[in-house]
Amino acid sequence: MFGSRGAAGARAGAAVLGAALLIAGCSSGDGPEPGDAGAGITQQPKNRAPFWVNPDSRAAEQAAAYDEAGKEAEAEQIRRIAQQPTAEWIGPENPEEQVRALTEAAGEADRTALLVLYNIPHRDCGQYSGGGAADGDAYRAWIDGVAAGVADRPATIVLEPDAVLHLVDGCTPDEYHEERYDLLRYAIGKLTSLRATEVYLDAGNAGWGHPDQIFEPLRRAGIDGADGFSVNVSNFYSTEESIAYGKQLSAKVGGKPFVIDTSRNGNGPYTGGDPGERWCNPPGRALGEPPTTRTADPLVDAYLWIKRPGESDGECKGGPKAGEWWADYALGLARG
Repeated sequence: MFGSRGAAGARAGAAVLGAALLIAGCSSGDGPEPGDAGAGITQQPKNRAPFWVNPDSRAAEQAAAYDEAGKEAEAEQIRRIAQQPTAEWIGPENPEEQVRALTEAAGEADRTALLVLYNIPHRDCGQYSGGGAADGDAYRAWIDGVAAGVADRPATIVLEPDAVLHLVDGCTPDEYHEERYDLLRYAIGKLTSLRATEVYLDAGNAGWGHPDQIFEPLRRAGIDGADGFSVNVSNFYSTEESIAYGKQLSAKVGGKPFVIDTSRNGNGPYTGGDPGERWCNPPGRALGEPPTTRTADPLVDAYLWIKRPGESDGECKGGPKAGEWWADYALGLARG
């Protein structure tokens, strides 16, 4: 099997549907494969990174804009992001239409769609990415829409970043705990019933605490029914730290495999400034290992770019709202 913060909704309209017509077939070699020739975006070799590269991503649009402006050096840096498969964060409205468009486009390219579901009620404890579904019924209906949109097409889903972690660290009030466990179990059951879908329940990161604090909550949330768990989503801990954390946690949840968000961990975590906001648009960070299923440990199903490099963590350090594109920050990550 193979396959925090940042509430960017997927833009799954006509542009995404049209992308399916622009993507050519696949090969089994290690060379890049054709994509949108206008933006210079290609699919990665399937045997190394089977996830879909969206030729209409914000990074691709930025690279094209820099090209048009004659800024070749900047375009080449941003293309380092645009050329890699990054997750699509599904927005709260019309989930079935969003997900169908994305999974159909990925299927046309013979790739797997990588999706993030981030809509749990009382999300992010009202912080920069606060929001989520209005109540439990609305969330179940939203999950049903996602499932209908996926149908029998291949998809790898990262489920609810921080949702379990915030039950453990005291951020989410006690009165919401039982409902959240129930909703996560519902989502896992619904999504894993699909023929070609894999689900990874988010399990925090190497810097927040210890696996002893979260393994039982993960079980209550239904980890036994999931394909595995995710670590380091939207965070910056090194791949080595994340592997160590994930392996300790895996041993406590039945040997489940896991995926690691390597999108921005090239320089590790930021250690300056306000400790409470070191996760939010920290300076001096860099892109991490490109997405791949060729990892350093058999328990790690994939390195993934779950947080989309270049999208803001929130309105801190001069950044725009969470999930909005920030070209200068994207350039900083690419330059490392």
